[in-house]
Amino acid sequence: MTTSGNDVALAAQAATLGAAILLKHWEHLGKDDADLKSRNDWVSRADRESEAAIVAFIREHFPHDAILGEEGGVSAEGTSGRTWIIDPLDGTSNYLQHFPVWSVSIGLKTGDEITVGVVHEPLRDLFFTAERGAGAFRNGERMRVSSQATVDGAFLATGFPFRAQQFVDVYTEIFREVISVSKGVRRAGSAAIDLAYTAAGIFDGFFELHLSPWDVAAGSLLVTEAGGVFSDFSGGNRWLERGNIIGAPPGVHAELVRLINRFVSEDQLDRRSSNRALPSA
Repeated sequence: MTTSGNDVALAAQAATLGAAILLKHWEHLGKDDADLKSRNDWVSRADRESEAAIVAFIREHFPHDAILGEEGGVSAEGTSGRTWIIDPLDGTSNYLQHFPVWSVSIGLKTGDEITVGVVHEPLRDLFFTAERGAGAFRNGERMRVSSQATVDGAFLATGFPFRAQQFVDVYTEIFREVISVSKGVRRAGSAAIDLAYTAAGIFDGFFELHLSPWDVAAGSLLVTEAGGVFSDFSGGNRWLERGNIIGAPPGVHAELVRLINRFVSEDQLDRRSSNRALPSA
């Protein structure tokens, strides 16, 4: 089954439905209204309601597709070879603290490839969209990654491994090296937004450890369709399974791979991680 522009439009509509629920609850819910899924990992009524609305919409239009959602787990009912990968609220901690950096992220995996990506930033009414082979766009305007060629002088985004303490020491070593040469590093708290901004040339690259498929599925396509490179820490293509992410313009990407591998290899990280394989559609 091929992807069409209709898939992108419908993903954007689904994101809009989820966003309407998030905006309804925005600044009315706080951390006292949420449940702790695991250490430093929160889920709220807003997350659940947003995901339910998105899933219902996708089910209505694509009844044979599988769904992998952060709050609902895996739907094994798909028979089409396609899987929708959904984060109904990327940046839940930000949202519950009333810090205005959060998003809705929807990706479509067809076979072994991400073929559609939509990241919606409701508070700014921004839609970042991509279709494999057709480019990446912000509210309809084509995006390109920045022209930055080196980590030296780069303006980067990252995320701290707050849910996986076994990675803190090695992450700190990497972070110390990066901040010694880059122009600046920002940790905004929504990987989907970080990747969308990398695709738009706002950030010169993004790296993070131990992310989940729904954090990065849509953003990965935004970056590559905007001319960037997306990989795991080895420079390979097992990022969806491993969760260790580098997305950047080609030169910055290559330097980040070399820099990170001075401190840790993917094989070493694999030994510290539980099985993170993405279920098949």
